[in-house]
Amino acid sequence: MSTPRAPLPEWLEPVRRAALEITAADLSRFLPPDDATLREGAVLLLFGDGPQGPDLLLTERAHDMRSHPGQVAFPGGSSDREDAGPEDTALREAEEETGLDPAGVQVFATLPQLWLPPSSFVVTPVLAWWREESPVRAVDPGEVHRVYRVPVAELLAPEHRVSVRHPSGWKGPAFLIGDDKDLILWGFTAGIIARLFDFLGWTRPWDAAVERELPEHMLVSRRRER
Repeated sequence: MSTPRAPLPEWLEPVRRAALEITAADLSRFLPPDDATLREGAVLLLFGDGPQGPDLLLTERAHDMRSHPGQVAFPGGSSDREDAGPEDTALREAEEETGLDPAGVQVFATLPQLWLPPSSFVVTPVLAWWREESPVRAVDPGEVHRVYRVPVAELLAPEHRVSVRHPSGWKGPAFLIGDDKDLILWGFTAGIIARLFDFLGWTRPWDAAVERELPEHMLVSRRRER
């Protein structure tokens, strides 16, 4: 799935350089334990030059999924035995979820592995440039509700930054996305974006005291047991 190397756009160079220095602790407080058997996976942080400038490709999971229903996430998933590494996993999963053509995607770095304690997953974020764009869509509505290209400028806008509090008591950063800015990007994905932007020095001051409640469909799956 390798693609010819090409110069990255100037605005993406700081991200490439940051990937050489950033640590897992810079991105998350959950670091992979040394004494546990963990499942491996990868997610694709795909940057493109969209109609409204630099953007990120994100998916909204189906609202009746058994786990993490309705959550906004990077394309990605579990590693298969046939995958040569995290790059193959991220590109394969992105193609399966959004229909993008991996031949037009240029991977330029990977970030340190991060741990998702609830699922015992260790995930590698793969950074890539959408060198030759291809159409994207929700390939399987049973898995993906919608695919988004979210402008980086909108993610950085203070008025689109909020905090969310989970019923468990957990509180974290979130972003308001979508046409009406009524879709909440939170959790693992929001944490990576927020901390990466912090590391890059891109974050603009925002009010973390502004909170939004998570919609019910993001907290409880409505899929019935078969």
